[in-house]
Amino acid sequence: MKQRWKLSIGLGIGLVFVVGLALGLDAADRTFPPPLEKAQVVSPEVLDADGELLRAFATPEGRWRLKTAVEDVDPRFLKMLVAYEDRRFWDHGGVDPLALGRAVLQLVTNGRIVSGASTLSMQVARLIEPRETRSMPAKLLQLARAVQIERRLSKQEILQLYLTHAPYGGNLEGVRAASLAYFGKEPRRLTVAEAALLVALPQSPESRRPDRHVEAAKTARERVLVRSAVADVLGDGEADRAAGDAVPTRRLQLPAYAAHLAEAAIRKQPKAGEYRTTLKRSIQQGLEQVAREASAKLAPKVSLAMVMADVTTGAIVGEVGSADYFDAGRSGWIDMTRVYRSPGSTLKPFIYGLAFEQGLVSQETIIEDRPADFFGYRPKNFDMSYQGDVSVRQALQLSLNVPAVRLLDAVGPSRLMIRFRRAEVRPVLPPNEAPGLAIGLGGVGITLKELVQAYAALANRGNPVRLGNGIEEQPGMIDGEPLLEPQAVWNVADILSDVLPPQGSRRLGIAYKTGTSYGYRDAWSVGFDGRYVLGVWVGRPDNGAVPGIAGYQTAAPILFEAFSKSGVPITPLPAAPAGAMRLAQSDLPISQRRFSMTASGLISASAREPAPQIVYPPEGARVDLGAGLGDISPLVLKLQGGRAPFRWLANGRPLNELSRRRTSEWTPDGAGYSTLTVIDAAGRAASVRVFVE
Repeated sequence: MKQRWKLSIGLGIGLVFVVGLALGLDAADRTFPPPLEKAQVVSPEVLDADGELLRAFATPEGRWRLKTAVEDVDPRFLKMLVAYEDRRFWDHGGVDPLALGRAVLQLVTNGRIVSGASTLSMQVARLIEPRETRSMPAKLLQLARAVQIERRLSKQEILQLYLTHAPYGGNLEGVRAASLAYFGKEPRRLTVAEAALLVALPQSPESRRPDRHVEAAKTARERVLVRSAVADVLGDGEADRAAGDAVPTRRLQLPAYAAHLAEAAIRKQPKAGEYRTTLKRSIQQGLEQVAREASAKLAPKVSLAMVMADVTTGAIVGEVGSADYFDAGRSGWIDMTRVYRSPGSTLKPFIYGLAFEQGLVSQETIIEDRPADFFGYRPKNFDMSYQGDVSVRQALQLSLNVPAVRLLDAVGPSRLMIRFRRAEVRPVLPPNEAPGLAIGLGGVGITLKELVQAYAALANRGNPVRLGNGIEEQPGMIDGEPLLEPQAVWNVADILSDVLPPQGSRRLGIAYKTGTSYGYRDAWSVGFDGRYVLGVWVGRPDNGAVPGIAGYQTAAPILFEAFSKSGVPITPLPAAPAGAMRLAQSDLPISQRRFSMTASGLISASAREPAPQIVYPPEGARVDLGAGLGDISPLVLKLQGGRAPFRWLANGRPLNELSRRRTSEWTPDGAGYSTLTVIDAAGRAASVRVFVE
């Protein structure tokens, strides 16, 4: 009885001790947790629209430590890693008793360390809490930390920490940084030789760095390949084949694209850690390659910028802010896509578009290119020569200045500026100046991004497109009225698509326009196909003159090369919409065969009659003609003033015949917005825009 009592007391004391020890360890675990928060400090990453790495930034301590998930790495590498480093990783609780016992026995038997017992969990503990010395207390702490980590994290999360923090020499940490630096690729697909090298390096990263100690790296790789557990993972013959592969001998630069956009993202959200952009890495690579090659041919202080956008979404898919971000001579740190500069002749297509929309001209209308005086404003052509009588098509293709100013005088500078606002593009006028005729030749300030946004509407059948800023701003379509009617847009695109490419460039199937600002300060070229629009600017960031610079000779070759190197397939331009066609000069109504407004804006035939005015339907009217029911009734058209005969146009397309009556009829093709124009015998015109229901 006495012995039983003593046994019971002993068991009770033992139980209390075990429970107390467990509670004490649990309390210690909660009081002294592993510093897992330190493991969350990784390199900020700027990603493209598909999640591909564009640019990374070093951690505050100067480490390239890219966050790496298990799914980011080749599965075969993971199997090789576990087989080589910790075969029972998936089964133990942080410490492998078998490996630990074997290591102790070998130490006692041989008097030295023969093999280690570190599990991947223990290595993670050491990586996130580095020890200063290789002492026994430090090793015991590592054992305890491994158990603590196992209590808090899943095996996948522990493996992810190892993949992110494993050392690979120098300031490289983690499998992704090492794979990018040594192989120039993400570790999603690795060869056997590459995987073996990445398994071997963390054991002694400095002495095995392949860029400094190639033989040591090769030997370490072979040690991994010949390990029996690794061979079982690879299969017959794989290790022998991998042993013959070359070891990389130099360290590559990590991806460093879109410098200006990446810096802007960091400034806006300095603690975000990951920044998703709308850029496409392949496109960005192509544009930056073209920028580097083109800048080598430019004067030392001359820079360039490019913006490429997808007009179906408004997303900026490629953006180059300068020729070289680190080139101080070119002020490379300045993002020239956001700087206001004179656009030269690049706004002319919108002037012609308004003239087409209002029915003032057709493509084959004759217009004068001769010296003219517009109330003291005397525009001259770029080459100081004049062509005489030319067609509107030729005038736009040759970028003649006087015809463009004649048309702007007719449509009105204020109306052009209002149209730009529809596309959320706001050119900047000189202080205290109202819109004047000079804006047609570059007398305003506009950014490259805004210019691309304006042209995006041309590529999108006249519908305005809001471009994002590449980071957090949401791109998309702009609600409201179109920048130009589809028929007018088609006429402009049809003309620009037939402009000869610059010398040395092949035709691409794009429509494009060039421009050169006053004083040879800016060279521009903007082109578009049925989906993408690309703008190029060349000049000095300090706004200094660059003798010999010109849009056609300087910027256009870069535009064509960039379109080619971007890798995007050329999308055909949209087909002609209903009512749009290119009529021969002989088929035009008499009033459209020659543009007859003088430089002063007055009708050349000094008729006494007032100009024609459409009194019905009024501007902006919504008229119900039964379009929704499929049986459309004709719309009565009424006008006052003007000199007979009259030519009516619907959406730029002439109606059947001239009429001397002031009342006519028009049957629309369908529902939607339409522009109605009437031109009298003196060439004067009036237009209204209506919505047919």
